[in-house]
Amino acid sequence: MSQGELPFGKAQPQPGQAALTVSELTARIRGVVEPQFLSVWVKGEISNCRPATSGHAYFTLKDDGAMLSAACFNWTVRNRQSRAPFELRDGLEVLCRGKISIYPPRGSYQLTVEQIEPLGAGALQLAFEQLKARLSAEGLFEPKRKRSLPDYPRHVSIVTSPTGAAIRDMLTVLKRRAPQIRVTVIPALVQGDQAPAQILRGLEIANRHSIGEVVVLARGGGSIEDMWCFNDERLARGIAASKLPVISAVGHEIDFSISDFVADLRAPTPSAAAEILSGHWVDAARRLHEAKSRLWVAFQRDLNHRRQIFQQVRARLVSPKDRLREQSQRIDDVSLRLERAMRVRLERGQAQLSNLAGRLDALSPLRVLERGYGLVSDPSTGSIVRSASDIHSQQKLKVRFHDGEVQVQAL
Repeated sequence: MSQGELPFGKAQPQPGQAALTVSELTARIRGVVEPQFLSVWVKGEISNCRPATSGHAYFTLKDDGAMLSAACFNWTVRNRQSRAPFELRDGLEVLCRGKISIYPPRGSYQLTVEQIEPLGAGALQLAFEQLKARLSAEGLFEPKRKRSLPDYPRHVSIVTSPTGAAIRDMLTVLKRRAPQIRVTVIPALVQGDQAPAQILRGLEIANRHSIGEVVVLARGGGSIEDMWCFNDERLARGIAASKLPVISAVGHEIDFSISDFVADLRAPTPSAAAEILSGHWVDAARRLHEAKSRLWVAFQRDLNHRRQIFQQVRARLVSPKDRLREQSQRIDDVSLRLERAMRVRLERGQAQLSNLAGRLDALSPLRVLERGYGLVSDPSTGSIVRSASDIHSQQKLKVRFHDGEVQVQAL
């Protein structure tokens, strides 16, 4: 052996034994390992999470004794389509289902993930379902025990965070649709361990002092952990015992909480709750505007009818000159009295209309047009066009803006 020559430098395969390439060896290992682990459940803590711009997610699952590479393909799409989306992050305890695969470029094995469930969220969901079943069995969700809301509420109490987005959205909607509704905000935490007690206290204050005709429990969207305070059993029983009707306006449309099932009405969002409360007021304003229009048309029709009668009477007068002058004078007197009476009647009606217009001004739909909206109608019938499906090609339409009207034609 010469100096510098390794002792295994002349090693050769045994007779009849072919040397394998790295790719061949990896393929053989892949053929042995992958069929044995086509579907496995693995739990661990996420670390080194690396979401890719392609929508895939790569991370490492670890526990006290080992680490396992993992890849979840199309994670962004899957997470967006799931009922309870969540963010992958380091330190999150998860339960994964997938298969073991060999990644030849690195010669390493990894877990190809098909399903991910956060262990914390799974436990909360189980608790939610158990409480829901128990309260349902007690009859707290029965429609017959729920109270009806007032059609025209004048005073509403809202139990929520005074600095949250939910109260800002609700106040904006109410100010636009029904500014005459008085709103009392009862401050309360809507997230964290102390939130259920504070929300229940706000509900009890509203009932004890009869604050408003209806109580709204409001909170914006968030994770199941963020909104867990609305799944509190004590709060659920407090809602059921409330003397005032309760609206649960928690999270987004896809979010459900125990308070939604117990409350007298569930609103998909806080803004939707404000729209529900102001709905009858908006309808009343619309009907008042229509009544105003009909009243004005009736005045004009009556005046024209009386003028026609007057003209017909004048045309039938045939008499000598003196009598004609006398009758003409009488007719003038009648005309003056008639016009005076009509003027008095019109002035009285206009005063009533002005009074109604002043009350209606804050609710007038014309305010909506001033913000850039348009009112589309069919000029041939005068009916309002409410859907694009009601318009046919080349149809002539009339669009009304706050400062005038234009004629358009559909393509």
